[in-house]
Amino acid sequence: MDANDLDDVLQGALSRLALLAEVTTAMGSTLDAAEGLRRVCHILVPQLAEWCAVDLFEDPDGEDGHGLSRVAVLHHDPDALPSGVTTGPLSPPSRSADGPAARVLRGAGPLLITDPPRPTDPPSVEPPELLGRVPADSAVVAPLRARRRVLGALTLARTAERERPFDRDHLALVDDLAHRIALAADNARLHREVRYTAEQFQRALLPDLPRVDRLRLEARYAPARAEAAEIGGDWYDCFVLPTGNTALIIGDVTGHDMRAAIAMSQLRNMLRGIACDRQEPPGKILGRLDVAHHTVSRTTATCLYAFLSGPVDGPWELHHSAAGHPPPLLVGPEGDTRYLEGGRGMMLGVASGNVRPSTTDRLPARSTLVLFTDGLVERRGENIDLGLTRLRQHAAALAREPLPVFCDELLAGLLVDHHPDDVALLALRLPAGRDA
Repeated sequence: MDANDLDDVLQGALSRLALLAEVTTAMGSTLDAAEGLRRVCHILVPQLAEWCAVDLFEDPDGEDGHGLSRVAVLHHDPDALPSGVTTGPLSPPSRSADGPAARVLRGAGPLLITDPPRPTDPPSVEPPELLGRVPADSAVVAPLRARRRVLGALTLARTAERERPFDRDHLALVDDLAHRIALAADNARLHREVRYTAEQFQRALLPDLPRVDRLRLEARYAPARAEAAEIGGDWYDCFVLPTGNTALIIGDVTGHDMRAAIAMSQLRNMLRGIACDRQEPPGKILGRLDVAHHTVSRTTATCLYAFLSGPVDGPWELHHSAAGHPPPLLVGPEGDTRYLEGGRGMMLGVASGNVRPSTTDRLPARSTLVLFTDGLVERRGENIDLGLTRLRQHAAALAREPLPVFCDELLAGLLVDHHPDDVALLALRLPAGRDA
């Protein structure tokens, strides 16, 4: 082997390593498998092929008939893709199908196709087959296999525009690419499952709201849209006290892990017990909760405890105390807003035994009371006062909307796409009153 041949071999090896590294980086830069696969296709086209496609099973562990979806398809000339060749759900291949994609999805491959069928009108092949629908002069169809399961298929095709068609020398490279892609896609799927389980666990800890006379009650929980699958400590609660008054609670335990979720559950249950046993002002109830919290946990938390008193038709009063928690927002029926700032004290878990203040506010008929955790108003690098102002403005604009719409639109208008913190929201709408 002369020096020129050696240089060609080394250059080819370096190019392959660079391509593998680029694909690995693209898949590792996101936990969204579909987005990662789209990025990979933009790398492989045109570096390795004129067009490529990736098909994934929605449930690799399912029986025959589990969903198959084309998550990415890319041609270096977008106009060259026939109509109907797009991303979206596909019918899984039948057991008798013998096309290269069908064989690979059943576990064969990687397959080198040196003489793919020419496209016909109408197509002579059925999805998921693309060879025979999209022009190609050579192709490789490789299984996306991880943990001894076939997750999907990668199709790469070259046309006569390339001096060299795919041959057996490319099989090892494509097989390595497919293996790396499959591992990353499987990790993304596992992360999605863990995240879903964490979210369902969090929701299972939250209570159902009671039916209270003519009051309207709505609650919402929005998990953090962060990369990590975390369980938060945000919670709300609402129940009828032995006196007939309605207790309203919102809280947030510091942290995003199982410890925070456990502390949140403990706090909620302790507060329920104390509030039902002791008919005392909210400040004293939170003081007793703080003493109990110090006994069972070393975490810190914010909490707002309130109860609504008054006859069915009003007038109504809100008795409340806040342990380091944002104040409730009162929204009048005509859109006037104000925060109920009274009864503020330090957060739970800092120093027990402190005297905690209580306060009382009159609530107008047809007004809306909003209790929320700080994830609704906080944004990184921004003063929280801006978030509180933003909440007031959105709430004022929604004052006349039905309470479910009010809550949904409030979250939609205030939460950014990837909000880093959980959000709990509890809203109360009062009736018209006896004079309406």
